[in-house]
Amino acid sequence: MKIAFGCDPNAAELKQHLLEFTKSLGHEVTDYGSDDPIYANVAIAVATDVAAGKHDRGVLVCGTGIGVSIAANKVPGAYAANIHDVYQAERAQLSNNANIVTFGQQVIGAVLAQELLRKYLSVSYDPNSRSGPKVDRVCEYEATGE
Repeated sequence: MKIAFGCDPNAAELKQHLLEFTKSLGHEVTDYGSDDPIYANVAIAVATDVAAGKHDRGVLVCGTGIGVSIAANKVPGAYAANIHDVYQAERAQLSNNANIVTFGQQVIGAVLAQELLRKYLSVSYDPNSRSGPKVDRVCEYEATGE
């Protein structure tokens, strides 16, 4: 898979750790940087390119993971989930078709984040699952506003 990474300066260490880990799993990675203190800028850039299909998935990191998640979710076609445990990591993709996950360097350790990312990348969404109609409804609202 092609995975896009981005973060703000507060989270450069965790982003770099996860980027290197993802490469070790055999995925192609693109680094959108970590220099911009306005986390929304990198989150929007990653989310825009993931939504456009330039990358299969994205990983965003800030202090808590919340800010980049909110910013990424403003981009049509981007679905970011802030995850903290293995079940969330799995369900973000299986049940919700999240194409981006977010982490907070100040609230999660590197080893746990690595394991969560491993789980997230190991599963794929099935649109024919019982979650399909739920995800379809989110997409429908995004497209029509109704």
